[in-house]
Amino acid sequence: MAKSSADDEELRRACEAAIEGTKQKIVFSIRVVKGRGIWGKSGKLKHMGKARVLAISTKSKGQRTKAFLRVFKDSSGGELEPAKLYKLKHLSKVEVITNDPSGCTFTLGFDNLRSQSVAPPQWTMRNIDDRNRLLLCILNVCKDIMGRLPKVVGIDVVEMALWAKENTPKVTNQRTVRDGPVAQTVTESDLDVTVEKELVSQAEEEDMEALLGTYVMGIGEAEAFSERLKRELLALEAANVHAILESEPLIDEVLQGLEAASICVEDMDEWLGIFNLKLRHMREDIELIETRNNKLETQSVNNKALIEELDKLVERLRVPSEYAACLTGGSFDEACMLQNIEACEWLAGALRGLETPNLDPAFANIRAVKEKRAELEKLKTTFVRRASEFLRNYFASLVDFMISDKSYFSQRGQLKRPDHADLRYKCRTYARLLQHLKSLDKNCLGPLRKAYCSSLNLLLRREAREFANELRASTKASRNPTVWLEASTGSGSNANAADTSTVSDAYAKMLTIFIPLLVDESSFFAHFMCFEVPALVPPGGVANGGKPGYNDDDANDDDLGIMDIDDNDGKAGKNSAELAALNESLQDLLDGIQEDFYAVVDWAYKIDPLRCISMHGITERYLSGQKADAAGFVRLLLGDLESRISMQFGRFVDEACHQIERNERNVRQMGVLSYIPRFATLATRMEQYIQGQSRDLVDQAYTKFVSIMFVTLEKIAQTDPKYADVFLLENYAAFQNSLYDLANVVPTLAKFYHQASEAYEQACTRHISMIIYYQFERLFQFARRIEDLMYTITPEEIPFQLGLSKMDLRKMLKSSLSGVDKSISAMYKKLQKNLTSEELLPSLWDKCKKEFLDKYDSFAQLVAKIYPTEQIPSVVEMRELLASM
Repeated sequence: MAKSSADDEELRRACEAAIEGTKQKIVFSIRVVKGRGIWGKSGKLKHMGKARVLAISTKSKGQRTKAFLRVFKDSSGGELEPAKLYKLKHLSKVEVITNDPSGCTFTLGFDNLRSQSVAPPQWTMRNIDDRNRLLLCILNVCKDIMGRLPKVVGIDVVEMALWAKENTPKVTNQRTVRDGPVAQTVTESDLDVTVEKELVSQAEEEDMEALLGTYVMGIGEAEAFSERLKRELLALEAANVHAILESEPLIDEVLQGLEAASICVEDMDEWLGIFNLKLRHMREDIELIETRNNKLETQSVNNKALIEELDKLVERLRVPSEYAACLTGGSFDEACMLQNIEACEWLAGALRGLETPNLDPAFANIRAVKEKRAELEKLKTTFVRRASEFLRNYFASLVDFMISDKSYFSQRGQLKRPDHADLRYKCRTYARLLQHLKSLDKNCLGPLRKAYCSSLNLLLRREAREFANELRASTKASRNPTVWLEASTGSGSNANAADTSTVSDAYAKMLTIFIPLLVDESSFFAHFMCFEVPALVPPGGVANGGKPGYNDDDANDDDLGIMDIDDNDGKAGKNSAELAALNESLQDLLDGIQEDFYAVVDWAYKIDPLRCISMHGITERYLSGQKADAAGFVRLLLGDLESRISMQFGRFVDEACHQIERNERNVRQMGVLSYIPRFATLATRMEQYIQGQSRDLVDQAYTKFVSIMFVTLEKIAQTDPKYADVFLLENYAAFQNSLYDLANVVPTLAKFYHQASEAYEQACTRHISMIIYYQFERLFQFARRIEDLMYTITPEEIPFQLGLSKMDLRKMLKSSLSGVDKSISAMYKKLQKNLTSEELLPSLWDKCKKEFLDKYDSFAQLVAKIYPTEQIPSVVEMRELLASM
């Protein structure tokens, strides 16, 4: 039998050299084949598989020892080099492959391999002895170092133990310490001792030997052995029963002791029940005492809290005598207003204090509280009635005093600017009172607002009436006639129209004075009478139409110097119903004042209707400066003024259009109509009055004027069809000449300018064609007949048609072109005869010559195509003849 590689010291030294520096020691090394290989008799690998060396190594770290399984392979230099390293603590299974009949192939399974799906490598040993030596070494190391054995599959541990015993020489003095580390050099005796120690204990081994010995010496068959074991079992059970019966006195003694102990326990349980009952009764008494004590304590605390609450309630229900006297019979003079305000504040606070949110709901139905609430309501009603009556009389007295003073209004020779500073100052004294009246009773403000509006309306209307009357009386302006476009008026009557700018200046002054005044009055009224709306004119605003300087000292007249009382006052402008009520009150405050503005507009219209354009622009500027808020009446007033101005201007436009339409009633019209140059003068002056505003108003007037002018012109032209084209072209030319400059800057007039230009060209074309056909009728009729026939027959057949032969052509040329210079002269004279505007003749004659040459050129091309052998005067000769004339 060949020597095993496990005993090869050279192999072990080669393995140690390969792992030099790792601080590990080689315990066991042996040559193996990776995969299924076949070993030769000489111990060399013949084929299949790869030669490897498996080695067991250990590494000590303190008291701990680690074990590793190393795989070595041969390098190119013939030395061993490390290939794989496994930690034996992860070894989970040792399995001998059953497919190998020799039993020399096995696998080692580790539980920490990354890919468990890949089968572990198979190791094939040279013989069974080498396999058993390697596996026994691995199992012994696992048991010694890790304290556990891996799972062994495909081999019996007892078989391995028997093999180890058979292959170990009987040496009695070779034993290793049970828990010591494995020796560095493993011999046969070491393997034997290790197997006996770890796999089967010494006692188990002796029992197995005795059993096996008995089996060998006395038993021939398994059935007889089984019968013997049953008899021994029955003997053992009988012996156990006998032993139990012998111990009966001891059991009786134990039972007597247990009975005595049971009697003591029952006595103890009875005493404990008695004590428990007494303790329960005592606990109930204690709980009853504690409950009574807690109730007394709670009652004491509640009584104390009730007394405090009642004291607070009594203090809340007390009405100070000074406040009661002030509310029921105090004076409203300016010196007493501070006391009235304090009384109001106390009354409002007292009423709020008796409301449910501020008063405990438990007190709300107390009789004393109800009586006190009724008393406070009575005080409130009395005070509100007295204050409202005083304020109504006070507003009326203020206005009556101002109206009775005539020096306060405009007088003859002196325009007086309305000044309400003193009125507002006196009203501010009672602004705080109105705030408190609103908080006490909102319904009282309605009559007060009506009284204030009624009184102040008289003052405002009187101021506007006196101012408007004196404004008209002091304005000097000569009246311009409204007959602008009438034919009967002299041509120069409107050329030097009088300057009426003072009229529009007077209207602007009326707006400058009164529009800011009305806005300020609206704003002051809204805040004085406690409407929940935003300020109408912010400081530095443009309520006066963008003209600073009006009432600069009173720029903050709408600021009453008071704080909001109601919490809801901070939500100004969000209540549309409040805004509607304000505008309704402003209607009462300012209604009627518009009549004086209308009077100024009507007066200005009578002096100069064109001043409506300027007034319209002024009104638009003021209207764009007003906000769409509580000053609603001022916007309505400006809107009504704008509509009235537009209506008056519309009347002027309608009258002027009526004057234009009168021209068609004349039986015979010659030359340029009179309203065309007059319209240019009117448009020039209208453009001067626009001043950057009222563009739409003027453009609408232009559209209406020009539409009527063109319609009337066409109607007049139809009265005499013979001269209609001459009449039209002269008037359209005059329209273009008179509006040339304005059409360059006014888009609306430019549109009508182009319309007149197209109508002029059409009239010229018709008139020139008529003159040409009058002189050369046969020539162009001959050409028209040829053109008509060319639609139905070929050009070669045309000379054979009746009246179109070459002889007919020669006759026609002789009659038409024999005295062509005279015919052209006659054409010029006819053109000159019908024209009344000599300046149009050169351009018309040029158009006539061009039109004649175009027609003759077409005729010459027809002749060359139909009568190629015939000779006619060329187009060049005809052009030279026309140029010489």
